[in-house]
Amino acid sequence: MRKLLCVLAIAMVFGPFAAVGAAFSYVDLIKRLTDMEHLAVLPETGEQCAQWSSYDRHSRYDAASGKYVDWDANGDGDGYIRKEGDQLVLAEMKGPGCIWRIWSAAPKDGHVRIYLDGDAEPAVDLPFIGYFDRKNEPFTRSALVHTVATGWDNYTPIPYQKSCKIVADANWGQYFHFDYDTLPAGTQVPTFKRQLSSDEAAALDQANIALENCGPFMRPATGEKVRVHELSLAGGAESTIRQATGPGAIKTIRLKLVPPVDQADRDTLREWTIQIRWDGESAPSVWAPLGDFFGTAAGANPYRSLPSGLTEDGWWYSHWFMPFAKGFELKLTNESQQERKVQLEIVTAPVHEEMAKLGRFHAKWHRDAFLPAEAERKIDWTMLKTKGGGRYCGVMLHVWNPRGGWWGEGDEKFFVDGEKFPSTIGTGSEDYFGYAWCNPTLFQNAYHDQTISMGNKGHVSVNRWQITDNIPFHSSFEGAIEKYYPNQRPTLYAARVYWYLSADGTDAYPPLPLGDRIGYWTEIVNPVVKGALEGERMKIPRYTGGNPHEQNLDGFAGTWSNSSHLWWTDAKPGDLLELALPVAESGHYRLTLQLTKARDYGIVQLYLDGQKLGDPIDLYDPEVVPSGPLAMGTHDLAAGEHRLGIAIVGANPAAVKSYMAGLDYVKLELAK
Repeated sequence: MRKLLCVLAIAMVFGPFAAVGAAFSYVDLIKRLTDMEHLAVLPETGEQCAQWSSYDRHSRYDAASGKYVDWDANGDGDGYIRKEGDQLVLAEMKGPGCIWRIWSAAPKDGHVRIYLDGDAEPAVDLPFIGYFDRKNEPFTRSALVHTVATGWDNYTPIPYQKSCKIVADANWGQYFHFDYDTLPAGTQVPTFKRQLSSDEAAALDQANIALENCGPFMRPATGEKVRVHELSLAGGAESTIRQATGPGAIKTIRLKLVPPVDQADRDTLREWTIQIRWDGESAPSVWAPLGDFFGTAAGANPYRSLPSGLTEDGWWYSHWFMPFAKGFELKLTNESQQERKVQLEIVTAPVHEEMAKLGRFHAKWHRDAFLPAEAERKIDWTMLKTKGGGRYCGVMLHVWNPRGGWWGEGDEKFFVDGEKFPSTIGTGSEDYFGYAWCNPTLFQNAYHDQTISMGNKGHVSVNRWQITDNIPFHSSFEGAIEKYYPNQRPTLYAARVYWYLSADGTDAYPPLPLGDRIGYWTEIVNPVVKGALEGERMKIPRYTGGNPHEQNLDGFAGTWSNSSHLWWTDAKPGDLLELALPVAESGHYRLTLQLTKARDYGIVQLYLDGQKLGDPIDLYDPEVVPSGPLAMGTHDLAAGEHRLGIAIVGANPAAVKSYMAGLDYVKLELAK
């Protein structure tokens, strides 16, 4: 059982991280790993955060035409800046700055070398997998360096004063991200060394313990106040809590519903909403369905992370630092039919900076808001669009994907301060959330989580908290993630975005009615052809080669019975597959079946009890599609087991010569 105490004692030590002329030790940088308060400090001039990744370099912005070209290019595994001899340059930055996150989907044994501040010798020279396998100091601490759902993550800070250059040998692997920030000119930071001092190692250990034990904050520090509210809200009721004792900040919100909401109840946590207004503002800066506010949807999915979570005993918590100059108004609304009691605790803390230097905390929920106007950017799904100065700090993405298939091929793209080409462009949705290869395995970590996934079919909820690698912006921010499956498929996105914004900034996201929050998902029902024998369920008495097995087809256009088929792979011309065809009673039967076509499928000859069924059937098609029902004649069949044969006899000249075949279903009907 993980501890309920989230160790945040080291989190409130320094104020504006990037003040001009500031000097920071490596211990200071380590403290940022758990510091929620620094997120509220508006960025200084010159402060930036960007990413080098292996994205497909075919994606570009053409300044001459003002158009985005190859914007959905998807060969994201091996991009780099240039070659220098036998080595690849993966990243290069000017300091002062710090690498805050390294990620890969497939690190290998080829060395990756990090050169800092013009030194001839690399500060880090390891096989790329050595950055992630926890065998090499200081990359050994499990909360900072870990593998989740086949994604490899390293959050150990790597600072540099003047410059950083990252080069790789040819066999480095596939897919990389290096997330880094650039600090204002004049800022002093140390040049990273793998050999830490005892104080530095102890600080990194302490941060690791804090991040491993995330949960509700139970012990208020000096100057903090805990206010407890016992509420009861009937259906349609709301309750408002006001406090005018500023300046200050909400440091923690803890909430428990009685009776609690379980994982299978997908509606209730969307019927309840939370909103917060700061300093008498006319529109709320915070508005979201309740579960989404705390970082997961749909249903109550227990998880623990640094800024938010849900404990096994039903306590929701939020540690986002939320400053106010005079006071705040927090409103809970229950639009469900059931009355519930609410145990609510609000922890307030003093602020350590002038209010003019602090941004307001914003958190909004939406579906399909402010999508790009450019036709060539239709693949981009906007997570956040805002104006003013502030910091983007992360997102919870809820995906409704009833037909299954891999929904998350799309890259994240962050346009900062009017950029035409994003300073962050990723390599895939799951890569942004810290995992890889569309792996549906649930995971939880201080900075990223997959809290629900039904094998990538149905509900999926993932989040990413950009605490150290938050994105500062000075005039505007637009964050998007590519969405490959269209709404009409249906595959539907909803996002809960977290950011800080100057008081004069623009937040154009309104509260949304109940009808937009629930009811857009329905029960998942696979279409089934009545009376058919499913190909993937038929007994296979004999086959001479290849690998016949079930394949789910939810990810493709078209309709297959039971959304799957019997997929015969690795066969060659001349191979034969025989399936048992049971007949309950003797009679004259009409035989119908459906096959699958694709660009790498072969030409097949069908047999019934060793006799040919018509002419060979060409299964070539540029897309993966069902053949439609194929009438295979009428036959006198005795009661008992018969044999349906499929033989590979060749391939279309236009086909990829893989000679595959797919059988969706077989149907026998008594002929009149």
